[in-house]
Amino acid sequence: MTPRYTAITTPLPELYQTSKLGMNTLALTEDFKRYFGIYLGQDKGCASGHYLYSAMAHTLRDRLFERMKNTKHTYAESKCKQAYYLSMEFLMGRATGNAALNLGIEEPLKKALVNLGLEYEELAEFEHDAGLGNGGLGRLAACFIDSCATLQLPVTGYGLRYEYGMFQQKIENGRQQEMPDHWLRDGNPWELERPEFTQRVKFGGHTELRRNTSGQMEIQWVDTNDVLAVPYDLPIPGYQNGTVNRLRLWKAAATDEFNLEDFNAGSYTEAVAAKNEAENISMVLYPNDASENGKELRLRQQYFLASASLQDILDYWVNTHGEDFENFADKNVFQLNDTHPTVAVAELMRLLMDEHQLGWDKAWKITSTTMAYTNHTLLPEALERWPANLFGRLLPRILEIIYEINARFLREVANHWPGDKERLARMSIIEEGAQQQVRMAHLAIVGSFSVNGVAALHSELLKKGLFEDFYQLWPEKFNNKTNGVTQRRWMAWCNPVLSKLITETIGDKWITRLSELQNLAPLAHDKDFQKSWHEAKFENKKRLAALVEKDCGVTFNPEAMFDIQVKRIHEYKRQLLNVLHVIHLYDQIKRGHTEGLPKRCVLFGGKAAPGYLMAKQIIKLINNVAEVVNNDPDANDWLKVVFFPNYQVSVMEVICPAADLSEQISTAGKEASGTGNMKFMMNGAITIGTLDGANIEIREEVGDDNFFLFGLSEEEVAEKRGSYNPQAIIENDADLKRVVDLLKGGHFNQFEPGCFDNIIHAFTSPHDPWMTVADFRSYIDAQHLAGQAYLDKERWTSMSIINAAQSGKFSTDRTMDEYNQDIWKLEKIAPHPDS
Repeated sequence: MTPRYTAITTPLPELYQTSKLGMNTLALTEDFKRYFGIYLGQDKGCASGHYLYSAMAHTLRDRLFERMKNTKHTYAESKCKQAYYLSMEFLMGRATGNAALNLGIEEPLKKALVNLGLEYEELAEFEHDAGLGNGGLGRLAACFIDSCATLQLPVTGYGLRYEYGMFQQKIENGRQQEMPDHWLRDGNPWELERPEFTQRVKFGGHTELRRNTSGQMEIQWVDTNDVLAVPYDLPIPGYQNGTVNRLRLWKAAATDEFNLEDFNAGSYTEAVAAKNEAENISMVLYPNDASENGKELRLRQQYFLASASLQDILDYWVNTHGEDFENFADKNVFQLNDTHPTVAVAELMRLLMDEHQLGWDKAWKITSTTMAYTNHTLLPEALERWPANLFGRLLPRILEIIYEINARFLREVANHWPGDKERLARMSIIEEGAQQQVRMAHLAIVGSFSVNGVAALHSELLKKGLFEDFYQLWPEKFNNKTNGVTQRRWMAWCNPVLSKLITETIGDKWITRLSELQNLAPLAHDKDFQKSWHEAKFENKKRLAALVEKDCGVTFNPEAMFDIQVKRIHEYKRQLLNVLHVIHLYDQIKRGHTEGLPKRCVLFGGKAAPGYLMAKQIIKLINNVAEVVNNDPDANDWLKVVFFPNYQVSVMEVICPAADLSEQISTAGKEASGTGNMKFMMNGAITIGTLDGANIEIREEVGDDNFFLFGLSEEEVAEKRGSYNPQAIIENDADLKRVVDLLKGGHFNQFEPGCFDNIIHAFTSPHDPWMTVADFRSYIDAQHLAGQAYLDKERWTSMSIINAAQSGKFSTDRTMDEYNQDIWKLEKIAPHPDS
């Protein structure tokens, strides 16, 4: 039997010479009808919006894949250096709007649909948000690869094709309930399965020293339980430049469908057990790793991504260069997005040595000059460590290689600092103790030529704190790359009203060169332009108010200040501090202190990890406070509070353009960068924030007068820890004491006694690492200043314009240019126009 994907050697040039697909209304109309009627088999009796959306998606996808093939061939013919971005998350959001915008066919597409009696916006709503990420890390990866395509950089993304996203969040009785997010239940019209590039990933087994066919002794990893990695490609279009890069996602599959002998014997469960175990690897984004099984699955996912991706890249190299790896490092570079994929360091060593017969020194030279590591967190608990015994059971060959890397590395450390055993212990990849742990961040630093943080403060704190020893050893490795977001999605697509105003005023160059927005700054005090800006913001606020009314049943007044905090629910992000302020406002209103108080609508959104009890209790507190406030007639005209359920990219696309005040209130020194702060700023929201992450750089760009600063600095937080006494602060602040008394008295949980005792104990404890009480007074004062500024419509609109005008630094176009100049050193390649 001929294997399914054996290549046919006879050239078939006619097969590849197809007519270019039209980009006009007529061509789009005809393709839509063909997909709907023939490919999807629908007729005039079909009333399903899903099929109509699918026909539209396939029509766009054809044009993307046409350009993706052209881009791929151009890269191959140019023999250019290529970069590979490995990430466990790519929070892509919906593809339709981004595809139409970047292809430059929004208007022809809308006209085609109108001709068919359809509405573009209505069909786009049928698309599911791709469940490929959780929060900032995944959304950043999505913005990165968007900008790489727009900059025409040859960059390929690699991730996992999760069958289920993190979860769909429902709120019942104020509590988060997790429901499966089966985002692929209706298929994904944007992807293309590429089974011919399937890879085989090893797990388990053991290693043996054996003699190879050449008579040399070598280590072999044998008796493994293998899993197949099946690739699916998603097109990543640049902005109207012909470049479409690729995001390759791996799906796990069993090597055999099931054991036929067991099945025929009636052992149905056992027959499909191997299949189920294999497919579990790519089943769910972020399985709950509170259990041992969850930890094992997470490690399987990380190695599965690294191994499949590296094998894919090496296969391509061998197919084009043979087994000559002399110039491999000159033509390839790998960017590891946080610690999740850093097992790639050891896996590349394994592949080069065991599969391609390179010696240790040559393999290490290639590995250590092609791997680059981005760190995204200052929280030590978020730097992954794996029990060595788990590692050894799942990945015995990889653990052997890590031990060898560590031994050679510690020899270098010992030579640099003779006799410094404490430093050796701190820097070792293997953490000793009752149970050995593999420190993945240390492996990444040792095996990479570049280590970067994602904001100026974050990078400095890495060098002075978390990775100080490594910085002293290799200062040349460390650099900063301040994050950004793509203005294509976060302005041009999601904020059409404001985008139209900006383009009519300064032209459309800002869509690919965000620094052009500086041309708006002279108009910040122009009365006519202020009026137009305010009207655009008001339209966006009406759109969000309608969404809040529909999904939450709460009426938001578009005239009120829209005060927004949407992000992952975590103690360091301090949603708790925000809700304490809401309680303070409520107390002021109840006491009749409303003079000079602006009307305010406060919106929270975000998901708590399923095993994170305190975060889930904070969600419950927000919802209980909202229930009391929204149903109190005294507060009705002044304050509304909503926890928006199931926050995701498509929701942010409505929230972001409508925000007046952007809450970026993490404890100083805890947030690596933040990217929500950039999206809000870009759309004209004013930040209230601490000196943390990219807030510092945002404030530098807009100036002190256009940013509401509060709170302790990172240095002050560190100084205060030893003498921190929140009880004394509470007793000496009448406003804060009333807030705490309302909580302790059960005003927001009258029928649920003790419901919030854990929260109260946590923020009133001298050991509270988030310093919530310490920053309360400063936060309340900054909020008061924000309220006063909002009442002055002219001043607020001016601040809004300046924030947008100064947001140019925070485009991922700038970020990726810096990655390329300092780390990747790729040539920008434009696809052949006539290919």
